[in-house]
Amino acid sequence: MAVVIIDEANAGLRLDKALANLSKVSRSVVIDLIREGKVSVEGQVKKAKYKVKAGEAITYELPEIAVLDIQAEDIPLDIVYEDADVAVINKPQGMVVHPSAGHTSGTLVNAIMFHIKDLSSINGVIRPGIVHRIDKDTSGLLMIAKNDVAHESLAAQLKAKTNKRRYIALVHGEVPNEKGTIEAPIGRNPKERKKQAVVAGGKAAKTRFTVLERFPGYTLLALELETGRTHQIRVHMAYIGFPIAGDPLYGPSKTLIPNLGQFLHAETLGFEHPTTGELMEFQVDVPDIFAQQLEKLRALS
Repeated sequence: MAVVIIDEANAGLRLDKALANLSKVSRSVVIDLIREGKVSVEGQVKKAKYKVKAGEAITYELPEIAVLDIQAEDIPLDIVYEDADVAVINKPQGMVVHPSAGHTSGTLVNAIMFHIKDLSSINGVIRPGIVHRIDKDTSGLLMIAKNDVAHESLAAQLKAKTNKRRYIALVHGEVPNEKGTIEAPIGRNPKERKKQAVVAGGKAAKTRFTVLERFPGYTLLALELETGRTHQIRVHMAYIGFPIAGDPLYGPSKTLIPNLGQFLHAETLGFEHPTTGELMEFQVDVPDIFAQQLEKLRALS
């Protein structure tokens, strides 16, 4: 059992929303707990719509955490580089980086467990070796730590913003400026929990872009991250009115070709080797589906 006390900021809210705000439990799970009678206010079971008052004690049962059994899987993997400390992977579009309740197999972690002998343990059994992530429908480069010392070094570089991360994106619209910087805070969308948004009080986020090529109705951009917020490029480009082509969450419903996924590719990755101190940089071309779409746009120009 766990208990939270309603503060002034949450007083007057519905029980389900207030409890989700004050606990680490998602609102959908909170609603299930309330339906099952596992949430009480001052000892009395209440409905989700009950308006809470400041000082009230909310008691709830912590949801059971499913233990995921993560197995190595012989999934084809493009290993761009590997040594005793690090590996660099070119992740295909459509692959989830690590297992979760909805994706227990077929992820990048399942693949690297099969192909790479040693992986760091810092992020536990769910994310062995994973230092950073890119979205399921984003393709491109990821660095993998093969031991804990390497992991700590690579993570520190990410925190200090010394890594190089360059993305290639096809966006809707004709971007007027050749270069630009988007600096706008990002946090959870207050109206749609699955989405991020530019919000007051969000975490600082900064993205730089350069126009590479122009097409009627579309622009090809190179983007560099100075921060690494969830969905940062996707949110920032949508915020300035040029969403990523094919983005199912932040883009328009009408896109280039249905079901091709988003045209966002982590093209360049640079970091300091955790053992030798050597500056290393890797680059991979956009996937075939991306390149083919660019050729179609060039033919129409």
